[in-house]
Amino acid sequence: MSQSGRPPFINFPKTLAKTGSNCYNIEKSKRSDNMKMFMRLLAGLSAAVMLSSCVGPAEENIHEDALPSVTSEAPSAAAATTTAATTTAVPATAAPTTTSEPPVTLPPEPEFYRVNILCAGDNLVHSSIYNQAARRAKSNGETGYDFSYPYEKIEKYVAAADLAILNQETIVTDDLEPSDYPRFCSPAALGEHMIDIGFDVFSMSNNHVLDRGEEGLISCLDFWDSHPEVIRYGAYRDEADMENIRLKTVNNITFAFLGYMEHTNGLSLPADSACKITYLKELDIIEAQIKRAKELADVVVVSPHFGVEVSNEVTEQQYMLAQKFVDWGADLIIGTQPHTAQTLGYVERADGTKGFCFYCLGNLISSMDRPLAMVGILGSLDVLKNSQTGEISFENIKAIPIIDQYGEKYYQVHVVPYAEYTEADLRAHGCKGFTQETIDEVLENIPEEYLAIE
Repeated sequence: MSQSGRPPFINFPKTLAKTGSNCYNIEKSKRSDNMKMFMRLLAGLSAAVMLSSCVGPAEENIHEDALPSVTSEAPSAAAATTTAATTTAVPATAAPTTTSEPPVTLPPEPEFYRVNILCAGDNLVHSSIYNQAARRAKSNGETGYDFSYPYEKIEKYVAAADLAILNQETIVTDDLEPSDYPRFCSPAALGEHMIDIGFDVFSMSNNHVLDRGEEGLISCLDFWDSHPEVIRYGAYRDEADMENIRLKTVNNITFAFLGYMEHTNGLSLPADSACKITYLKELDIIEAQIKRAKELADVVVVSPHFGVEVSNEVTEQQYMLAQKFVDWGADLIIGTQPHTAQTLGYVERADGTKGFCFYCLGNLISSMDRPLAMVGILGSLDVLKNSQTGEISFENIKAIPIIDQYGEKYYQVHVVPYAEYTEADLRAHGCKGFTQETIDEVLENIPEEYLAIE
């Protein structure tokens, strides 16, 4: 306020000082009204100033000239609007919402069960082999037979395998006298030794299974069955025995074993015999057995004795049968009969899955005198099973070459891994016509990806 008692920024008209008392009263009344209006306006301005301090620094310094003029009229609509605008609450800015994704749970990695298999071809024991075993036992002051020498250089492969399979080409029993070609019979000590060095499974599906007739077959079955720790298959006591498909579980993988032969050298069982063997021409029986085995096992192993003897060429019949076996459910085919190594490879089904076939492993041991028969292979592979899906696959497939070695007059017959075979061994071999060219000819049939000289 100034000394006159009026606010310095209100300019009243000069005529008010010159009028008479009546006019003064009127003007006084008006002045009173103006003062009331001013007080109301001042209160509103104070409120606006207080609000402006909350709005922001742009509205803090309001110049006096910007204030509205005081009149006897009510505040204009614009002023009311301005006032209303200044008193409108400013909405708070909402805090941004964040959503966290649930943690991603990956399925566990499958575990793979693994079994290493070793499979060997014809254990064809001629008299030269069991006679030298008798001499060795005698020289050691023992009776019977000592079969250690012929197999000692391949024992490491058998012992290292989780599952070792052998085609025992000859009847094994002590109930009958040992005999040679053409109707073989081997002492029980041979079977004992093959078990001792690590073979777990023995196929009897070959053309010599009836060499000593029904008696010899039953005696051989008796021998193998006296060793419940091993499996024999391919020949059976009766229908029930044949229907009892042989199974073996190793490291959570179950294997089934079936075996069939092309012929039995013209020999047959008596018409009234209960014994059972199955020939490769009986395809309806084979199909039913393979399909049933597939329901029982993860891996179906089929051992066919087929092909042309002493030939490295796979026949159309071998290819056809291998395809049928795989189509019906076989996973691993172990072929024997030709007495020399043949090719090997996958056999594909229509759905893209595969089985694997060794068309012929050749001999494990023999005293044959045909050069091609001196070279065989040990088949080795890892079987893998996916613990979640049960899917079966193969890895590390190998064909390990072996040489049947003997001197003059079939002296000291034994098996030598080709990796250990020397030029001196080759020069000393008692088989006429057996040369390095012979070895190369046989090994040319083995795909390079599988050939393992070790």
